[in-house]
Amino acid sequence: MRSIYLDHSATTPIRPEALEAMHPYFMDIFGNASSIHTFGQKAKKALEDSREKVAAILGASPEEIVFTSGGTEATNLAIKGALRAHGKRGDQIITSSIEHHATLDTCRHLAREGFQVIYLPVDGDGRLDPGDVRNAVTGRTVLISIMHANNEVGTTEPVGEIGEIARNRGVLFHTDAVQSVGKIPVNVNDLRVDFLSLSGHKIYGPKGIGVLYARKGVPFEPLFQGGHHEWNRRPGTENIPAIVGLARAMELAEAEMDRVSAREKNLRNAFWEAIQSQIEGVHVNGHPSDRIPPILNVSFDSVDGESIILNLDLKGIAVSAGSACTSGALDPSHVLLAMGVSRSRAQAAVRFSLGRETTQEELDYTAAVLVETIHRLRSISPVYADRKRRRRN
Repeated sequence: MRSIYLDHSATTPIRPEALEAMHPYFMDIFGNASSIHTFGQKAKKALEDSREKVAAILGASPEEIVFTSGGTEATNLAIKGALRAHGKRGDQIITSSIEHHATLDTCRHLAREGFQVIYLPVDGDGRLDPGDVRNAVTGRTVLISIMHANNEVGTTEPVGEIGEIARNRGVLFHTDAVQSVGKIPVNVNDLRVDFLSLSGHKIYGPKGIGVLYARKGVPFEPLFQGGHHEWNRRPGTENIPAIVGLARAMELAEAEMDRVSAREKNLRNAFWEAIQSQIEGVHVNGHPSDRIPPILNVSFDSVDGESIILNLDLKGIAVSAGSACTSGALDPSHVLLAMGVSRSRAQAAVRFSLGRETTQEELDYTAAVLVETIHRLRSISPVYADRKRRRRN
């Protein structure tokens, strides 16, 4: 049976070049980077070389890079750390209704501690109005957290404009750039952010490693205590192999971004044309142009998204309903509901996320299987039969 992977927004395979870069640090250069002997100093050099590479790609300084266990920890560190370090300034957080659960659940946790959370709406394309951010800021606002690109529909947010608003009002600004790094340009100065989180396994790096960019001079509290590592900002022995692999994956993604993104966009658009030309009652979820190239989120009238996913999996095709972090939930996507999509259409959504090695032939096969699957599922759907009957009458 064929094996086609179209769930790259959930995770990616590690690139051979990144794995090769990591290999010496498992067995040969295995020292603790905090040790002052030669073994430790070799590991320390790899740590700081990687920090410099990551910083250069983001337009940051090396001392502004904090290595974490992933995007979720980086986001928690930014939001909780900023609120606790600047609590005397106020008690309000502003975020959006379509954030990843790393942000939403962190904000809910802080709300239980007494912080006020403002959840701003988005339009039908998943875009936030910067004017809504400007109007929401008060003297109590400490932090704004808005994602750069949505993980379910791919819509990109006007982060640079929001960053300018935050800076003018003296408010801290964090963006979750887990889905945008390596796919579209990400420069912390252009985006005007104080904090930015990213993850290695979304860009063909290893799992279990991420980065928090924290602008120099902006204090934040560590999540836990236990050592002087990462300049007393994130205690614990650094994962040198993963850090080296992340830095190498980021280098490669940055060098190839223009070519890979253009290719993915062309493939995605051709795939959508093939779907809509052969299947009636299909809808793209997300902004038509302001979205990252790999993602295509589509709803199919009168068909359950989970049934589509399972049927495609039986044919060797891996797709998802949205965020991998909530794929086991029975409720429809909070992102789609926040965009004003009906509950039935939200439950009929499937996310196809392409990768750097996705081929036209794979997408042609997927489109053919998808057409057959939708027609078959609709043929046994009482909802679809009733809809057709009402249309005839």
